[in-house]
Amino acid sequence: MWFDAILIFVLIICVITDLKSRKIYNNIIFPALMIGVFSHIIASGWTGLFFSLKGFFLGLGLLLIPYLLGGMGAGDVKLLALIGTLKGSLFVFYTAIYMGLIGGVMALGILLFRKGFIKRIKGILYSLGSWKFGIRIPVFIEKDALTQTYPYGLAIAGGAAVCLAMKGVLL
Repeated sequence: MWFDAILIFVLIICVITDLKSRKIYNNIIFPALMIGVFSHIIASGWTGLFFSLKGFFLGLGLLLIPYLLGGMGAGDVKLLALIGTLKGSLFVFYTAIYMGLIGGVMALGILLFRKGFIKRIKGILYSLGSWKFGIRIPVFIEKDALTQTYPYGLAIAGGAAVCLAMKGVLL
């Protein structure tokens, strides 16, 4: 229960800061990491340390490649690593599954409701239809449409919240 309370507290703060400034701050993540690791050590000794470290490295590893490719912020990676530290590797794995689903729905919603969506869809359809006749029409997409970001910390927090509600099991 202690770890759930820490997790919920940190998730609320991270969602607020991610929505406001697109940042997840280290001065929230790092103290929570330390509290999580030391609490597991106090509760279970070496077993608790290994439990916490396995979750940390799995959470870190799940988002490390997207971060290195530039598609994810460092705060998002650290937040998922924190979730693994507090709740363990199985919980963070299930959280990542729910996070991916929620993130996909968020991205689809952003695409659908952002200005110029119909124009982009028409361009893609014209380009695909022109291939039928051997003509290649390039798809013109505005540069800012490719660089649009959204607060993925919200998807991570949503995945963790669903996993907490489901008591750490997959549907």
